[in-house]
Amino acid sequence: MAAILYRLGHLAVRRRRAMIAFWVVVLVGIGVLNGALGGKTTNSVSTPGTESQKAFDLLNARFPAQSGSTAQLVFAAPVGQNLTSGPDATAIAHVLTTIRTQPGVVSVTDPVQSSAVSRDGRIAYAQVRFDTTAGQVTGPQVAALENAARTVQTTGVRVEFGGEVISAHSRSATSTSESVGLLVAIVVLLMAFGSVLAMGVPIITALIGVGIGMSGIGVLSAATNLSSSAPILATMIGLAVGIDYALFIVTRHRQNLNAGLSVEESAARANATAGGAVVFAGMTVVIALASLTVVGIPFLTAMGVAAAGTVAIAVAIAVTLMPALLGAIGHHIDRFKVPGLNAHTGTGPDAHHTLSARWARNVTRRPGVALAAGVALMAVLAVPLLGLRLGMTDAGSDPPGSTTRHAYDLLGTGFGPGFNGPLTLVVDLTHSTDRPAALTELINAVRADTDIVTVSPADLNPTGNTAVLTAVPASGPSSAATVSLVNRLRHGTIPPVESATGTVVRVTGETAANIDVTNKIAHALPEFMAMVIGLTMLLLLIVFRSVLVPVKAALAILLSIGGAFGVVVAVFQWGWLKDVIGLKQTQPIISFLPVMMFAILFGLSMDYEVFILSRIREDYTRTGDARPAVLSGLTASARVITAAALIMISVFSSFLLGDDPTIKMFGLGLAIAVLLDATVVRMVIVPAIMSLVGKAAWWLPGWLDRALPNLDVEGGALITLLEAGRPASPADPPIRELVGAGR
Repeated sequence: MAAILYRLGHLAVRRRRAMIAFWVVVLVGIGVLNGALGGKTTNSVSTPGTESQKAFDLLNARFPAQSGSTAQLVFAAPVGQNLTSGPDATAIAHVLTTIRTQPGVVSVTDPVQSSAVSRDGRIAYAQVRFDTTAGQVTGPQVAALENAARTVQTTGVRVEFGGEVISAHSRSATSTSESVGLLVAIVVLLMAFGSVLAMGVPIITALIGVGIGMSGIGVLSAATNLSSSAPILATMIGLAVGIDYALFIVTRHRQNLNAGLSVEESAARANATAGGAVVFAGMTVVIALASLTVVGIPFLTAMGVAAAGTVAIAVAIAVTLMPALLGAIGHHIDRFKVPGLNAHTGTGPDAHHTLSARWARNVTRRPGVALAAGVALMAVLAVPLLGLRLGMTDAGSDPPGSTTRHAYDLLGTGFGPGFNGPLTLVVDLTHSTDRPAALTELINAVRADTDIVTVSPADLNPTGNTAVLTAVPASGPSSAATVSLVNRLRHGTIPPVESATGTVVRVTGETAANIDVTNKIAHALPEFMAMVIGLTMLLLLIVFRSVLVPVKAALAILLSIGGAFGVVVAVFQWGWLKDVIGLKQTQPIISFLPVMMFAILFGLSMDYEVFILSRIREDYTRTGDARPAVLSGLTASARVITAAALIMISVFSSFLLGDDPTIKMFGLGLAIAVLLDATVVRMVIVPAIMSLVGKAAWWLPGWLDRALPNLDVEGGALITLLEAGRPASPADPPIRELVGAGR
């Protein structure tokens, strides 16, 4: 692989104008395609095989009028007024009549007739049902609904909007977060390079990659359902890895120039060495994200593919566009230096006097103490993970000023928290001999549960073989009590009724569907983790030709992920320091957060794992002495790893500025994980273990050594040949021999 990347680097430098033009055309072309064909994201999800999804499918087949998506209109009268009579009631009736005639609207409930008015008469709600899913309801349809409803405000009545349709069309602005993340990244790069030009190259390539990725996601959303979080997560990850990958290559290129190589040869060697680490690290991220397919939830699969595609684009840009830009810049990479900042390369005669060198010597001098301290710290941080409770967010977690949050609060005030998450019971009456009696028995059984506030009368489809009932819990949608209620209904209350009446009853609705998503992810998590860890360890085995290194890497990464999860639980679930990040209330951890974060972090951690171990192995291969190789590898890598980590931490942390709690969770979790991984794991635990085991770290049975392909990711064999023959181009004999040997 190193030889291929070496040749690609030479080609990119020599054909730099064509390479730069190619990526500009791709950026513009995919942007135009997105403008013509791009779809929109949605907050609605499907969970094949779950009870709630089976109920939705039955409604689609037999009761289309009940299968579409809904929006809620929540009305609130001023103090002293009543919504059931007078001008307020007349205005509301006029609004509902207008909405009933709008395109796509199947039905609109009347608050008075459906007993949807609070006891004091001040709060009422109407449910508007559309004939399509929330994601398929168009923006103009939502705008028409809102404009018609707001006419009631002329009488002084307040109106707010909720429900899945409104939530699906809500968007969280991320431009501020992106700008802050980029600004901090620029500062870090300036401090790392001391040069405006060297700083600008990673920023430009990262922005091009994110631009292509976002346009690609827009095109993808036209063909499949993508969560509204997908573009934000892809932007977050794309910026972080795009800048980091470019940073690795630019750092090695500047070191090569400092060693006296020509611009073309320097860029090619940087591509063969640091570029190899980038390709491998990117492969692990892509594999981890693509492994989300095993969870069996379409929206997670789509999110994983979207994020993996963005990472793949970042890798492709790093090993093609980056050498072309470096060739175009030439020897001016360190121009426009910032006063007071030195353009360090991380190598040279003074490298052993740096802070990173002193740190490395201290760690390798007492590896046992360093290892024990590092593991103890990670274990303490992971303790809150023992109290992890998974769930899904509801409108109660929306920004305080949003209409969905206002609607949520008004419903809770007027009717109780359970009205924000009603349960829908879909009853298949096909084999029931006495359908009215069966429905009566079911209603009485469900109503007898102390956590049920009310059960609506049954609504039958035209053929009479399917009925729909609504049960309102006493607790809110994300409450643990509601989860217990759903499980109790499904496995305790309903089965005896089904046996006695010949019916099939399924509990569904948004709340039940969220519970099903949580359960399905929890059951799939062990299999998913085993797959990601197994595939990553196999890749590490092939790359580093060691039995211990993959095991050590997996355990170390699990430590950083565990510590990060612990911090997320402490902040979001326990409420520690929640005000610092702008969180208004505690909540369960988003059910898909662990699986998504595990995929992302296991891949991102490979960046630093590959980069530091590549340098250690490179020195060990050359000298055959394990401990000095750890010392020199850590010294050479510490500066760039610190800079790369600061960039990732800055980008991820900037997303804490948004209002979406899901994005806040990802931002905090990823930032903490990178912080722990780049400091405690890479700078303490990894060098301590490598120093303790010495040469045994690179042991590989002979039979396995012969069976494994030699990828030469770190480019050690290639550099050895180049230094021996110093060929001027990849057409010279040593390189032809290297490529011919498959190395």
